[in-house]
Amino acid sequence: MRIALLEDQLEQARNIEHLLRESDHHCDSFQTGQSFLSAVTHRSYDLLILDWQIPDMTGIDVLKHVRAQLNWPIPVVFLTQRDSEQDIVQALDGGADDYLAKPARPAELLARIHALVRRSNPEVDRQTLEYGAFKIDTKARMIHLRGELLTLTDKDFDLTLFLFQNKGRLLTREMLLERVWGVTRDINTRTVDTHMSRLRRRLGIKPENGFRIKTIYQRGYRLEAMDELGTEMDSAVSDESLG
Repeated sequence: MRIALLEDQLEQARNIEHLLRESDHHCDSFQTGQSFLSAVTHRSYDLLILDWQIPDMTGIDVLKHVRAQLNWPIPVVFLTQRDSEQDIVQALDGGADDYLAKPARPAELLARIHALVRRSNPEVDRQTLEYGAFKIDTKARMIHLRGELLTLTDKDFDLTLFLFQNKGRLLTREMLLERVWGVTRDINTRTVDTHMSRLRRRLGIKPENGFRIKTIYQRGYRLEAMDELGTEMDSAVSDESLG
């Protein structure tokens, strides 16, 4: 997973980063709310970890911005020294998904993170997935459109599955390279653009089939569900508000 951590104490940030990376997660840490918000609105993360007391704003303020600006319900965990019942209630009522008091036990922190991700994407472990006219068999690695088997390469299948499992969510080119191709952002991102253009044609992803792949200028792509009139159904937030 790609995780963004808001923690102004460098030693604590390094300890959490090390824990997450030892469990094969990618972690970017930030010391201020502004730098954190800039990152999460321009990059793609699977989960956010927030401290409450940071130099330029409160963790609650950061949470409010996240919920207002992101166009999908990203899991958020508070990890803070504040442990009163009032603080916990305020964070959970404000949109946090979990709350841990410092110092967190490493195994418990990891278990809570993994549980949140499972709840946020319950389709991950299912064999058969249906998205309107599309049916995906994750075990047989086959995709049908209105009952007709589509001819796809292995990479086409991986990219399609990732798009549908994250429909409505902005996916940066860098994230797609890491998740689908298993490479770092050093590779030319035109690889993603070439595959995405071909995938639109091969899959028949167009409004009459219930979906479209929208290109987000200079950022990436988003798979959007469409109604019968070709109107977007998923995103309640404009792209301009994410910039």
